[in-house]
Amino acid sequence: MSKKIKVAVIGCGSIANSAHIPAYMSDENAEIKYFCDIIPEKADACVENYECGTAVYDYHEILDDPDLDAVSVCTHNDMHSVISIDFMKHGKDVLCEKPAARILSEAKEMEKVSYETGRILAIGVCNRYNDAVNKIKEHIENGDLGEVYHVFASFRAHRSIPGLGGDFTTKASSGGGALIDWGVHYLDLILYCCGDPKPLTASGVAFCKLGKNIKDYVFESMWAKDTYNPEGTYDVDDSVTGLIRTEGPVVSFEGAWAQNVGEHETYIDFLGDKAGIRLQYCGGYKLYYVEDGKLCNCEPVSERNPMHADEVHDFVKAVVEQRRTRNDISKAILTSYIMQGIYDSSESGREVVFE
Repeated sequence: MSKKIKVAVIGCGSIANSAHIPAYMSDENAEIKYFCDIIPEKADACVENYECGTAVYDYHEILDDPDLDAVSVCTHNDMHSVISIDFMKHGKDVLCEKPAARILSEAKEMEKVSYETGRILAIGVCNRYNDAVNKIKEHIENGDLGEVYHVFASFRAHRSIPGLGGDFTTKASSGGGALIDWGVHYLDLILYCCGDPKPLTASGVAFCKLGKNIKDYVFESMWAKDTYNPEGTYDVDDSVTGLIRTEGPVVSFEGAWAQNVGEHETYIDFLGDKAGIRLQYCGGYKLYYVEDGKLCNCEPVSERNPMHADEVHDFVKAVVEQRRTRNDISKAILTSYIMQGIYDSSESGREVVFE
């Protein structure tokens, strides 16, 4: 192409620096024009470290820039819908980090604006670009597993609550805890592999237990430790269990940022009537089957691909070609329905039926 697309990165924290910015920097069809953060030092540091772009501290200043083509929204969850909608209404395509939004109504408004304006809105559910995940999707589509009737996910850690007392553990900012932070990836991965079946019902319980006494919380690890605030808020789920009926398989899961069992169990089981698969999250998978009257299994060898980078590269290509991506809001919003259903079920003590 003769002209690179011009991109702004909104929010210059961990996910921007570890995933979005390096991917844009390595893409010959993209150029970062702006680094934006409400903390000036973060935006300034990006300009200095990456030796490109201009630092801005209020995204409203660049909404009407006719030279700007697209943005990555890498802010806290409470600003995902607001910023994405503003940029789409100003003619820009958007890659927004997961989850789409804090609550379902915000995600639905994002989808509505995306299709009203004709702007691309991709959600950062990067497992849709994972090679192992796509091979599992092929197994299912080819009928290798037969009927996939049940999928079980475990995303459990010992004591790993991120940024305790900060935005991660404040419901008004994040929308939730372990389910919306970790579970969103597992649920979206499952739906993607199974052809994005429509969710029908959800039943679950979310527990807010181990992090409530912030000062006395003893932990094994802590992502975003720089946001730890012993005087802050903890009103989200540190563990969750749920069951979802869909037009395809039944999906069940157990998740925990923190549990009083010292094991990390992060896997997904796809259970079919001909064969089954266990995927180690962000790793390889094993296929279990019967052949010549014998129980067999195999573990296909595959190198881990840079799924975050591949996601960004596809977004850039989509902006150039003006097409929707595999992580389009119309697909990713299914997890918003499910997560809202689980939280509503937990609060009401009843199963939620989706209309």
